[in-house]
Amino acid sequence: MPSSSVSATVETQPAVSIFRSGILILVALVAILGGFLFGYDTAVINGANEYLKVHFSLNPFQQGWVGSSAIAGCIPGALVAGFLSDRFGRRKVLFVCAILYALSGLLSAVPRTFDEFLLARFLSGLSIGVSSMICPVYIAEMAPPLWRGRLGSLFQLGIVSGIFISLFANAFIQQMGDDVWNAASGWRWMLGAEVLPAIFLLAVLFPAKESPRWLIQMGREAMAKRTLESIGGREYAADEIAAVQNVLKQEDSNIFELLSHARFRLPLIIAVLLMAFSQFSGINAIMYYSTEIFTTAHVGVKNAFAATVVVGLVNLLFTFVAIALVDKAGRRPLLLTGLTAQVIALGCAGWMFHTNAGGIGLLVAIVAFIAAFAMALGPIPWILCSEIFPMRIRGLAMSIATFVIWISCYIVAWTFPVLNNSPHVGPALTFWIYGLCSALAFIFVFTMVPETKSRSLEEIEMRLMTR
Repeated sequence: MPSSSVSATVETQPAVSIFRSGILILVALVAILGGFLFGYDTAVINGANEYLKVHFSLNPFQQGWVGSSAIAGCIPGALVAGFLSDRFGRRKVLFVCAILYALSGLLSAVPRTFDEFLLARFLSGLSIGVSSMICPVYIAEMAPPLWRGRLGSLFQLGIVSGIFISLFANAFIQQMGDDVWNAASGWRWMLGAEVLPAIFLLAVLFPAKESPRWLIQMGREAMAKRTLESIGGREYAADEIAAVQNVLKQEDSNIFELLSHARFRLPLIIAVLLMAFSQFSGINAIMYYSTEIFTTAHVGVKNAFAATVVVGLVNLLFTFVAIALVDKAGRRPLLLTGLTAQVIALGCAGWMFHTNAGGIGLLVAIVAFIAAFAMALGPIPWILCSEIFPMRIRGLAMSIATFVIWISCYIVAWTFPVLNNSPHVGPALTFWIYGLCSALAFIFVFTMVPETKSRSLEEIEMRLMTR
């Protein structure tokens, strides 16, 4: 049974309005801007690819590095993020991320050589890898239970908004000159535009507060108390501090404990498999290679930009569905509903490729998959992973989960062209493989993933320990 201090936390949840709490408004802005930079940085390269190819006279191997150099930086960034945030605090490390985003945007716009460009993109990948781990943790540790899902979903909203806005930024810049100008200068403005939202993130982080749970862990209770009182009042602050202190007495905080102790096994399995399933369902095969997919679909889309806008718009709109429902319907119902829709959509897409049906039906199936992913498997794994780990190991555990998602993303990005164009596999079987992964994810969520809606982080931990 949970301790009395944990139970009290849940029973005395404050009636907090995000619009009445300046701290929560700042948390919301950090979530949106951190996600926006994540999404913009990963998507903006699509508009610059062809012009970089001309400017640097790239061969096919080098073109592959253009798209993957940032992902290569995400992997080590995710690995070190947990240690850094546990040692120096969530807010301070996010400061460094914002500076890295601005620096990488500037350096990406003014490289003299291709190697300098790759280094700048690697720096951007480091900032993506670190912030993609720390932002969900920071949000989860700052938000009251009744607001945690919605605030956590804002991170995903920021990601899809960044992707969507990058489409229009690229199109606007492309129209400023001809192909010669774009090959010489246009791509520089596309990549350099990232500096502006990075400066906004820095400006928001100055008045933002450090995570009260991290402060308590570091012995700074007075600072934590002031932050918690400003969010939910004195009673809420007292209950939260008591619950956190109770949990801290029972925890160790090294990687050997995380990997070997039975009490952490279920949270680690949930985090690793959810992150892997989110990628192996094929989302970034579509996000990175939508041009090839829509060309095969014969839907009458005149250019890749128009097709990608459809995907980006649906991705954005259905993220609002997640924000509206995640704290009302709960994490599990949304995941199970979204995964069911994914299996059906991917199965239909594979069948249409198999029968050479193509046309508008294939477009609808792919868009349906994007909608299902955006409302469930896109945002919820980030939320759940930030909720289910004990505080002392939360940073380290989130590093492992984030490392898994970037490794999985890298695998999907590199294998889709091979599978899609293979005479032994082809597009139909490729989409069915993604559908099978979504079906396995449904079974896993149904049998293993707990509901965390409206529960304090400490109660979630206690409940997982008893399973």
